[in-house]
Amino acid sequence: MSASEIVELEGHLIDSLTLAKVLDQILGSGADYEVLDIEVGRTALDWSRARLLVKAEDEPTLELLLTALHVFGANRPELADAEFEAADMDGVLPAGFYATTNLPTSVRVGGQWIPVENPEMDCGLTVSMTGGGSDGGPSARTVPMHRVSKGDLVVVGDGGVRVEVAPRPRDTGAFTFMNSDVSSEKPKGLIISQVAERMRQSRADGGKVLAVCGPAVVHTGAAPSLARLVRNGWVDVLFAGNGFATHDIESNTVGTSLGVSLGEGTTSEHGHSNHLRAINEVRRHGSIAKAVEAGMLGSGVMFECVRNAVPFVLGGSVRDDGPLPDVYTDVVAAADAMRESIGGVSVALMLASTLHAIATGNILPSGVSTYCIDINPAVVTKLADRGSHQALGIVTDVGLFIGELADVLCGEAGA
Repeated sequence: MSASEIVELEGHLIDSLTLAKVLDQILGSGADYEVLDIEVGRTALDWSRARLLVKAEDEPTLELLLTALHVFGANRPELADAEFEAADMDGVLPAGFYATTNLPTSVRVGGQWIPVENPEMDCGLTVSMTGGGSDGGPSARTVPMHRVSKGDLVVVGDGGVRVEVAPRPRDTGAFTFMNSDVSSEKPKGLIISQVAERMRQSRADGGKVLAVCGPAVVHTGAAPSLARLVRNGWVDVLFAGNGFATHDIESNTVGTSLGVSLGEGTTSEHGHSNHLRAINEVRRHGSIAKAVEAGMLGSGVMFECVRNAVPFVLGGSVRDDGPLPDVYTDVVAAADAMRESIGGVSVALMLASTLHAIATGNILPSGVSTYCIDINPAVVTKLADRGSHQALGIVTDVGLFIGELADVLCGEAGA
């Protein structure tokens, strides 16, 4: 027996390709649609609106499709409040919980739409009735599964939940071209100027810049340029793994990265153990900050983070050597530390990092300008596939990118 439902979309539907994505999703699911009403904005600043009748072969198929369309901001016309169920134990969401996106979200409570305080994908949605809202009324926020406490009111089903269409990238010019399929055929100089301008805008608006770094930043010789950016106040938060921090420290104490001389590109004798010796010395001091204080480490990205009070989160993995004493070996604790560090972030630079980039993309709201710089185009594709639709890809060597970006923002190489 066939089933149908009306959905509504509102926002920059045309230039963000949201409407096209919604229609593709419907047809790709073997369903059909009818455009009941559409109003296209007359200027680039105007929103567009559309009402669609979505048709599927049966009710279960329709429900699955509507859940998928919700990610793109397709909402059912709501007349009823959201439904809640109290969690019956710590760390476990009720069956049928609403799974969140990173889009701006609202929950209907008592006939009023309550904005969700911290949009984050793949979480539960909890509501407090005890006056946590800005007006003294109810409040709503996303909560990772492991942080749910017994008794928390959790939204179940997607009724009474509304999400907004993914925002159009704020950047224009080069990024209009860049927002096409990921490709290496992009005007790099113009793109770097656009990224720099977005970072300047973030600083002027009181926002923060987050750098997410992979070990290739060090291996390609880009770490000194990144250190310049940190020293000159262009990086406010840094996320990385044990590998990045280790090789940054190795390169600034013995001049190699994974035993390869960054100055000559040659392998040093017994160089394979250099990173282990760097880790060992930092562990002897107790922390990176104490190694800086003792004079063991006198330059590099981690040195500049310590000297300029730039917070960093180093998330570990099972393959880590050592690890450095600052590394979170509990991945859940690492993710929580990352969540606590993204307040105020408006620009994120994913620098030659796959796993940390995806982990960071999972916790960032969709409104954060996110630039993924990697020689491998699959990295930004993975980000988008996992819900970070705002990520824009720059396919290039990260060493060249960071060097040019530092020159634009910090002036001559000595700055």
